[in-house]
Amino acid sequence: GGSQSLGTVAAAPWGSSSILPISWSYIAMMGPGGLRRASQIAILNANYVATRLKDHYPVLYTGKNGRVAHECILDLRHFKRFGVEAEDVAKRLMDFGFHAPTLSFPVVGTLMIEPTESEGKAELDRFCEAMLAIRAEIAAVEDGQLAAKDSPLHHAPHTAAAVTADVWDRAYTR
Repeated sequence: GGSQSLGTVAAAPWGSSSILPISWSYIAMMGPGGLRRASQIAILNANYVATRLKDHYPVLYTGKNGRVAHECILDLRHFKRFGVEAEDVAKRLMDFGFHAPTLSFPVVGTLMIEPTESEGKAELDRFCEAMLAIRAEIAAVEDGQLAAKDSPLHHAPHTAAAVTADVWDRAYTR
């Protein structure tokens, strides 16, 4: 921008004001009782996921009763020694139809799972089943049955273009 530059655009006057009516509308429509109920369900959902996955992935930041708040943080750092990164798991979730969760925040090498109040039990179960399937893939790498670089984890997400190219390579480049 040179002499005509506005400088760094980060302050509120230069941000998107449309975010305020969206947040206000949600709060106004929910009301105090609705917000409380939504919060309770979000906390219940996070604890459901944490409980289902705790025997397969360590859960960080639990309270004295082993509970989490509205999110659960799955610790994947110990898989790094086998060549499996948290990023591999996040990208593999895309193959199961899930948007990758928050990666490496607030702790590097973790996934932060934040199921909202709008997630039903069937969707939570589908997510947990995907995470358990991914854990089985990690176990195959840990046990030496599969090299990390050759695993579905390392090559995820498996887009139609990538799968087509792989099939083409195997069929026509031998």
